[in-house]
Amino acid sequence: MEGKKIVIVEDHQLFREGLKAMLDSRKDLEVVGEAEDGLEAINIVRENPPDLLLLDLSMPRLGGISVIKEVKRMHPQTAVLALTIHESDQYVLEAFNAGVNGYCIKDASREELLVAINSVLKGRTYISPGIADNVMEGYIEGRRRMKTSSAWDTITQREREVLKLLGEGYMNREIADMLHISAKTVEKHRANIMNKLNLHSAAALTSFAIEQGLVQKST
Repeated sequence: MEGKKIVIVEDHQLFREGLKAMLDSRKDLEVVGEAEDGLEAINIVRENPPDLLLLDLSMPRLGGISVIKEVKRMHPQTAVLALTIHESDQYVLEAFNAGVNGYCIKDASREELLVAINSVLKGRTYISPGIADNVMEGYIEGRRRMKTSSAWDTITQREREVLKLLGEGYMNREIADMLHISAKTVEKHRANIMNKLNLHSAAALTSFAIEQGLVQKST
């Protein structure tokens, strides 16, 4: 494996710089781009597709799941390794259903992360040992348990993207520009979200987005 190009997508500068320093110490790996949010990541991949996208799932503006889907749509050959704090079944299954190649927990050792990177670059699936075996087994064998339908299940991927941006405080026009849709379409999505979730204010939308992990709560 020689000169594999990597783009790091991480909104915490200190953590991102640490990853870059670690990867730059390897002669067979080269960091060719860094992004602080999901939209920036998409633009970088569009202009210069890497061999590997090292991606935090909790990103500003455009979340990790949406980034995975768009990257795989644009460049299916680009491997994506999620590097995240989330260990729940929901996040793991959503990431793999979106097309991620590997799933690594952020508290992994340097050695484990390098094993994960090498695995996905060689076309293998990787998942951190700390995640319950039955989660991955259920995914691979296609035996996902039936779950009771909820209002959240009716929210489309585009509506989730709009909800995330609304929760982050962006206005309709700003969201329209980011997602390349009209402000009228944004308003329609907003109305659909409020109707489906039975929410009646911007504050309620923001609270719900935080509860679902789409938006990080301010400290």
